[in-house]
Amino acid sequence: MSKYKCVIFDCDGVLVDSEPIGNQVMVDMANELGAQINLDYAYQHFKGNSFHKCVNHISELIDSELPTHFESEYRRRSFEKFKSEIKPVEGVLDVVKNLNLPFCVASSGPENKIQLNLELTGLWPYFKAHVFSCYGVQKWKPDPAVFLWAAKTMGFQPEECVVIEDSIIGVNAAINGGFDVFGFTAHDYNHQLKNKATKTFNNMKDLIALLHY
Repeated sequence: MSKYKCVIFDCDGVLVDSEPIGNQVMVDMANELGAQINLDYAYQHFKGNSFHKCVNHISELIDSELPTHFESEYRRRSFEKFKSEIKPVEGVLDVVKNLNLPFCVASSGPENKIQLNLELTGLWPYFKAHVFSCYGVQKWKPDPAVFLWAAKTMGFQPEECVVIEDSIIGVNAAINGGFDVFGFTAHDYNHQLKNKATKTFNNMKDLIALLHY
């Protein structure tokens, strides 16, 4: 039996393996403007952040405003890459098929990105009724608003839910909202999550057992 009544999943890096794709597109576009960064830099500075903060960061690197079409071009390029390259996080399909608790997704990405990536990875049927985007509340992690909205809509208090996150910004957002949070550490290269998250795990197949301790 689980102490939790609801599971709130982040999307990028937790349900879908989109972080390498999206961040590489961001790196490529930033470097076209003279930023001279690499994928490791993007993981360190962009992972879990809002698109607006990433844009501001790149603007500071190049000491110039970004072109007005930067976001639309980023969405175009990244969506094309998602369509040809994205995969579900290993083991997550089995998790959602066997999870006997209510669950939802709460992501910093826009709703059309969430839907596209969940459709491409076969996860959409499990989440389509319960999708929460930071764009819906116009507040981004580490603000807990999207998690609070998700919990309330699902019918639970924060203390009845657990958030599954892979970024330190997302973990902090959950903590700020009064949630327990499990840190998925498969790509936690800087070991940021262990001392912040309620629990950590490195393999998605271990999640159900972790929820029913």
